[in-house]
Amino acid sequence: MFSQSYKLFPEITPYATNWLKVGKTHEIYYEECGNPDGYPIIFLHGGPGSGCNPTQRRFFDPSFYRIILLDQRGCGRSKPAGETKDNDTDALISDIEVLKNHLNIEKWLVFGGSWGSTLALTYAIAHPTSVTGLILRGIFLSRSHELDWFLRDINYFYPEAYEALRAYLPNSERDDVLKAYASRVFSNDSQLASEAARHWNAFENSIMTLLPRAQQMNTNITPAEIEVARARVQIHYILNQCFVGQRDLIKEAETLQSIPTTIIQGRYDMVCPPVSAWDLKSAMPHASFHMIPDAGHSAMEIGITSALVEATECFKMALKEK
Repeated sequence: MFSQSYKLFPEITPYATNWLKVGKTHEIYYEECGNPDGYPIIFLHGGPGSGCNPTQRRFFDPSFYRIILLDQRGCGRSKPAGETKDNDTDALISDIEVLKNHLNIEKWLVFGGSWGSTLALTYAIAHPTSVTGLILRGIFLSRSHELDWFLRDINYFYPEAYEALRAYLPNSERDDVLKAYASRVFSNDSQLASEAARHWNAFENSIMTLLPRAQQMNTNITPAEIEVARARVQIHYILNQCFVGQRDLIKEAETLQSIPTTIIQGRYDMVCPPVSAWDLKSAMPHASFHMIPDAGHSAMEIGITSALVEATECFKMALKEK
């Protein structure tokens, strides 16, 4: 268990932003923050489909780290928004390596949460010599039972959220919510797509934290095109078991024994239940494992935030000693 409470670093702005052409279809957005001559670390966001935000720059000491944030294909500020053509896990892994080389980085730390933990893990398996360490939060491995949990069994703990997801659909389509939402989110009818996307995205948001979020006046309504892009990418990946469902990532992770790893998991994570983090720790006995007892899924819960910042600080101290 971590011994003290850590807070996010102060807000910072990027010193560089750009887009990188990858393949025939996509341009991925990336930004660099902190120390241009610092130790490189890349942040891999969740979703799939979410994109990065300014708060995520603040897990890292900007005086020490060269902080790189990447919006994955179809996500955030990457172009085209919501594009699912040529968009799969192997492509994202390739993009990370291409970006590393584009930035003249030999090796870097890799930080990923939720879907980002899947991507970080699969990237390290594919390119172990590019990775000096892993910080993984809210472990998701896209196994069948994990997807069944998210799409059905979550009903045991969040019946009201699951019912709201299903209530939007006609009775005849409620037995297969994924297929029903896919048909709407990918519709050419923009109003239908946006309405369905808002319902789909609201479902995950409603099960993110252990304790209910304070009710606030929402003055920043997310634009419809962003809602649709996020939902399209996420549904595209889930329909394909995130393009890793046929793999045994637990077994493959056994090859990463030489990579220092920290695993951080909320005890009451309802999006990515703790069993996956436990299974991954079993395959990586060298990893530092931290079960946060009073936390859910969100990286913004106090216990999770503190653990993540302390993890980046621990890596910093270890790197300074080398």
